[in-house]
Amino acid sequence: MDKLIILGMLLVSIFYGRSSASVDCPSWTLSEFETEISRLEKQLEEWDVAYFQQGNSLIEDDIYDQLRYRLNHWVRCIAIPEKRVNNALSPTISLQNRLSHPVAHTGLKKLHGKGALSEWLAERKNLWVQPKVDGVAVTLTYVQGNLTQAISRGDGAVGQNWTDKVKYIPAIPHFISQAPPLLVLHGELFLKVTHHKQKEAGGINARALVAGAMMKKSPSALLSDIGIFIWAWPDGPAIMTEKLRELRRMGFSLTKEFSMPVTSASDIVAWRQRWFESPLPFVTDGIVIRQEQEPAGHHWQSQPGYWSIAWKYSPFQQVTQVKSVNFTIGRTGKVSAILSLEPIRLDDKWVKNVNVGSVERWRYWDVIPGDQITVSLAGQGIPRLDNVVWRVENRHVVNPPDSALFHSLSCFRRQPASCNEQFIARLSWLSSRSGLNMAGISTGVWQAFIDHGLMSNLVEWLEFTPDDIAAVPGIGAAKAKTIYQQFQVARERPFGEWLAALGFPKLAKKEDYPERWTDLLRRSNQEWLSLANIGKKRVKQIMAFAADSEVRQLVATLSHHQIKGFEFIER
Repeated sequence: MDKLIILGMLLVSIFYGRSSASVDCPSWTLSEFETEISRLEKQLEEWDVAYFQQGNSLIEDDIYDQLRYRLNHWVRCIAIPEKRVNNALSPTISLQNRLSHPVAHTGLKKLHGKGALSEWLAERKNLWVQPKVDGVAVTLTYVQGNLTQAISRGDGAVGQNWTDKVKYIPAIPHFISQAPPLLVLHGELFLKVTHHKQKEAGGINARALVAGAMMKKSPSALLSDIGIFIWAWPDGPAIMTEKLRELRRMGFSLTKEFSMPVTSASDIVAWRQRWFESPLPFVTDGIVIRQEQEPAGHHWQSQPGYWSIAWKYSPFQQVTQVKSVNFTIGRTGKVSAILSLEPIRLDDKWVKNVNVGSVERWRYWDVIPGDQITVSLAGQGIPRLDNVVWRVENRHVVNPPDSALFHSLSCFRRQPASCNEQFIARLSWLSSRSGLNMAGISTGVWQAFIDHGLMSNLVEWLEFTPDDIAAVPGIGAAKAKTIYQQFQVARERPFGEWLAALGFPKLAKKEDYPERWTDLLRRSNQEWLSLANIGKKRVKQIMAFAADSEVRQLVATLSHHQIKGFEFIER
């Protein structure tokens, strides 16, 4: 049976302007490429069959689109012939009851940012903006006012006969009085929702639900919840206001309600943001800007037209490939897994890494280099791993550090070599606002001292002279003087701040800290427990800190340097 390319133009337009050069090719062998391409092709085919033949969406729309783009990219990486590339880009599904569109669906090119918008606007006038309704495109044909055909978009030239299905959609009139003898309308079938805010709720997989209802063999109950947004009237009135007025009279009122005249890029930006944040009766994935003047319908082709363009919202989730798995060791000895990613843009920021959390959490996700993951922004714009959507066949072993070696009392010194990372994390904490608040003493400065062989323990900087500091490559005399002054100011910090800088368990109130190290040692468990927010676990941590041999050596050094609260401590 012949096959019909269903989503070709859609997917080409989704990724218009994105080249394979913008994404690195995986460092796989030819055999690994062939394996991964074959596996992903098979998976996409299974999803296609479920979607197009059974009306079931087994994966979110955006994720499917991005994985199909990923397949196309892999194909290009190994220079497979163009025919294979085209097949990888667009799924092919066998369909019956195919019909030719009376006027071709043109599709839309996509804008990429405000700069591209200004360029597109430069040579155009009489412009209108509409929400880009996220649904399924359809052609409606009326002859003498009677609905005679409803055709899915298909490849823009040929689509599937949906005439029987639209009869169950109340939003689509079956007869229009005083209609032109031949009326062809292009529109979007969408899931009707109440007060949907795109910024907060996202796509809710609305497109897939509509497509599933239209592709089921028997009428679905969901059909009564489907609306129609007419976005094109080929050969309709030349004046947009008249076109909108007539569409409303014929029963398509949403088009007039959500079509706004614009004269500048700032107008368009404002409407785009407003519709992104405001409650709407449909899901959107961007806006469409169109000029009033359009060519005659017989000139329309199944490719993007010059008279309209889309500006999509950034996806809430982006698919990206894991480049490497790295592990960091923090000040308290916590080992965290960091995924290094192919850079992706989420909202207004580029994301190159995502923190998975503990080694146990990373093992739960079972993610390694080559896997495809989805990433979104959590609260305060922090990237987070949402899902692993594709795992490579060849699961290379990744060995994390031994978590048992690191804890809250490890690595007060630079040695052994495994301590380097936790040691510098301790130094960074010591000079931060949470510690001794040394302005301008960053991780980079500490690393320079370490590289120059000056730092072996946490407080060795107390012995530095300006000449010692200036001798460090990259610092120089002027900066050395500033650093030395900060070191002298740090000497005078209160005893409680020094305790915090060394890693002493945090107390709720400043007055809860003892005034001297000897006072700290004299406090009993019961006295500690009487303080606010102190439980048995915290008391155990305090006692372990005070008894630790490395901590005691640091205390003796601070006593030698006459730091407040540590004076006259015997070694």
